[in-house]
Amino acid sequence: MKLAFRKYGSGQPMLILHGMFGQSDNWNSHAKLISEQGYEVYTIDLRNHGLSPHSKDFTYQLMSDDILEFCEDHSFLPESVIIIGHSMGGKVAMLFALQHPEYIYKLIVADIAPKYYPPHHQKVLQGLKAVDFSVVKTRRDAEAVMINFIDDAGTRQFLLKNIYWKTDTQLDWRFNLSVITNNIENMGEALPVNLSSEVPALFIKGENSNYIRSSDTDLIKTLFQNASFETISGAGHWVHAERPKEFLDCVMKFISPAS
Repeated sequence: MKLAFRKYGSGQPMLILHGMFGQSDNWNSHAKLISEQGYEVYTIDLRNHGLSPHSKDFTYQLMSDDILEFCEDHSFLPESVIIIGHSMGGKVAMLFALQHPEYIYKLIVADIAPKYYPPHHQKVLQGLKAVDFSVVKTRRDAEAVMINFIDDAGTRQFLLKNIYWKTDTQLDWRFNLSVITNNIENMGEALPVNLSSEVPALFIKGENSNYIRSSDTDLIKTLFQNASFETISGAGHWVHAERPKEFLDCVMKFISPAS
């Protein structure tokens, strides 16, 4: 699948993969700042998100295959690619690094572990499905519906960024809501434990998030022998958005040739 992307700068390639219900635009500010340090940064829309094609098939394996196709299309050199993934995108990045370590220079995972997560987006999905675009004609109207299901204003604003004019008179979600809903169990699945990689990997956790627990360290180290860990104070699951400077400092320190 040919994925939509934005490109910033030139130099060593870096791929940035967003989380569920996200899109490449979420990472524009980070991408611009990183590119100024001599990197060729690609913010990618994963399948069924952003401007990338929609598909009825939605698994981590398929998304890893999409990233392989992207790397092949861009003729990246062996061991040249830095890959960053947040949440769902972090699992895609991990699986790709496990299956195709020959491409990877360094891996950065933002607030997700390779373990199984039980479904926990029910309220979000209910709020999204409650927005009837035959009636709703503005983002404000959409939020008025969603507030009955999603308490957190930041989460609502994050989701509302996905609304666009599908036609001159019809709004819609950019992500493929029906397919994501039907495959939500797939997004919680654990990565295969029969694979392991020696690529240098950094796991960045938000202090206030419970997505990565201390009990997950052994599993992470089993899959990524060269894993290291950073915790960013005062941040939750959206660690890169809540503490952008601290997040970027961690990233730049890790990817610098001297590290």
